[in-house]
Amino acid sequence: MAFFKKKIVKIGLPVLGVLGLAAVYLLRPINTDDTLVKVDEVLAKGKRDFLAQPDSTPNHAKPNVIILLADDLGKYDISLYGGKAAPTPTIDSLAASGVTFTDGYVSAPICSPSRAGLLTGRYQQRFGHELQPGDRYPKNNLEYLAVKYFMNTNDWHPNPKITYPSAKSIASQGLPQSEITFADLAKKQGYATGIIGKWHLGHTKGFTPLERGFDYHYGFYQAFSLFAHEDNPDIINHHHSDFTDKMIWGNGRVGTGRIRRDTTIIDEKAFLTEKFAEEATAFIDKNKKKPFLLYVPFNAPHTPFQVRKKYYDRFAHIKDENKRVYYAMISALDDAIAQILKKVKDEGLEENTLIVFASDNGGATYTHATTNAPLKGGKFSHFEGGINVPFALRWKGKVKAHTVYSQPVSTLDIFSTIASVIGAKLPSDRTYDGVDLVNKVNKNEEAHASLYWRSGDAKAIRKGDWKLVISGKNQKHWLYNLKKDKAETNDLSGENPAKLKELSKALEQWEKELLKPLWPSIMHYEFNFGDEKYLVDL
Repeated sequence: MAFFKKKIVKIGLPVLGVLGLAAVYLLRPINTDDTLVKVDEVLAKGKRDFLAQPDSTPNHAKPNVIILLADDLGKYDISLYGGKAAPTPTIDSLAASGVTFTDGYVSAPICSPSRAGLLTGRYQQRFGHELQPGDRYPKNNLEYLAVKYFMNTNDWHPNPKITYPSAKSIASQGLPQSEITFADLAKKQGYATGIIGKWHLGHTKGFTPLERGFDYHYGFYQAFSLFAHEDNPDIINHHHSDFTDKMIWGNGRVGTGRIRRDTTIIDEKAFLTEKFAEEATAFIDKNKKKPFLLYVPFNAPHTPFQVRKKYYDRFAHIKDENKRVYYAMISALDDAIAQILKKVKDEGLEENTLIVFASDNGGATYTHATTNAPLKGGKFSHFEGGINVPFALRWKGKVKAHTVYSQPVSTLDIFSTIASVIGAKLPSDRTYDGVDLVNKVNKNEEAHASLYWRSGDAKAIRKGDWKLVISGKNQKHWLYNLKKDKAETNDLSGENPAKLKELSKALEQWEKELLKPLWPSIMHYEFNFGDEKYLVDL
């Protein structure tokens, strides 16, 4: 018996040693980089000096400004562009009373970078806000390997392991503090400024809405929040199999997903889409006697899929439960916008209020509620389905009703348009990439000769009717003539080497003006188009 015990000890100790070493390796922290995102001190000083200057045009007329932003809304999911599934009479009427942009683009196919460009009027790659801020990185090797090899992450794939930012570093991620927002600009001109809805541009000191030019904030900091408590009997809840959906339902109303009024956390009971409209109308009522800028970034129809029963009942003819809830969320969004527009009309402010509507990116195909058809791809991609979005503008008396503008425009133009209509001069220490849309539409002039996109090593350029899309991870490229092929079905790169070279060089030249991303990408997303794969960093 003693002999066998000695054998077991002799064999067992090395095994335990190996297991111990394995445990040390697996549990060893890998998020050890404490490097903070540094402030560009030159631009920060330029911002301080600029904002300290008095109102540049004190006698300029001061029209109100309202920016209405949908979240993950596909262009052809609404009736404005001929979609049949989800009628949007209010959005349609908003466009009909002003201008419908047939080729409206965002500067990024994903939430936070797109919003960074929108609020600053600058390609966000100019200041490093190129990728999604990383709220959570792998803590150790075990966590990284589990996600990479054992968890079903659908079409989301971890990038190769790197030294990840620590919690301290993550706290320094957000819209760089050296950047000037359209709220900063309006506040400088004497405007009351408010944001009602989703922020997603940083949640720590220096990055919150009240520190970025807004006087008032109601909403949440995170990329998502629950629209209502799950146990509310009036709410229809629909879950997805996608692994991100589980995280959203689990974290929807905790941490940065909590609802805040300014800095006070609120246990909100109301359905958020309706509550945002209510808050927006209250803000208008409070500030109707003075110029105001109101930014309403709705979180509809982003996941989680939740909607009140009254909207759900409008789509009893839709048998697919997933699509039924999605369309109902869009219908609720349209009703909420109707409430805001009614308030503007009731207060007699229509002719003194510029109103812009857009989506932050294309529809999220991973929910399987939308395909963005006839456009190719969706959220995350630089194909048209990810970046060509619903976009409309109304300013009664200043922009002719029923105008259709068919040349490419960008949500980067919203900042420049606001600057122009409120009479704000722009600082000369930084490059701006937008144009005044009111001026371009009224003169029917071209807004942009070229538009550019970059998300890590996935890139694109549109120049005239031609578009080049590049997937650097798998060394693929596609060339399209959008005038003849808006659905991007016919790759012409083999037939047009000269055009391919021209667009490639133009894209390379633009990239010389950019910074490296200020934080790393955790994952990339994989699109499969038949035998072709397109990979893009998030």
